[in-house]
Amino acid sequence: MSIGRWLNRTLEVWRETTSPDGAGGQTSLWVQAGEVRAKVDQPSAADRMLAQQAGSKHTHTVYLLPSADVQRGDQLRGDGQTLTVHAALQPSGPRYLRADCELIQRQKGT
Repeated sequence: MSIGRWLNRTLEVWRETTSPDGAGGQTSLWVQAGEVRAKVDQPSAADRMLAQQAGSKHTHTVYLLPSADVQRGDQLRGDGQTLTVHAALQPSGPRYLRADCELIQRQKGT
């Protein structure tokens, strides 16, 4: 059974890349790596507590097609939100990809 019918949003996948800066260091740049269909949910209290115990923040759970190219460290952007991916997991039967994310909230004026 596919979860495609539940994926009600399109999010942009942004990935950080590095390149030499010409002075012996590196510069970082975020580049768009694609788009994915997704369903964004609030995590359960148990999921949030497990993340806290591991020293991570888990404010949103994003469900994606199992073939989605989403990795730890990516950003998912859409509908005025930016979510940082802390983990990307598949269940034992690859029906979906679950990304545990943290919402990055912008301050006014930035």
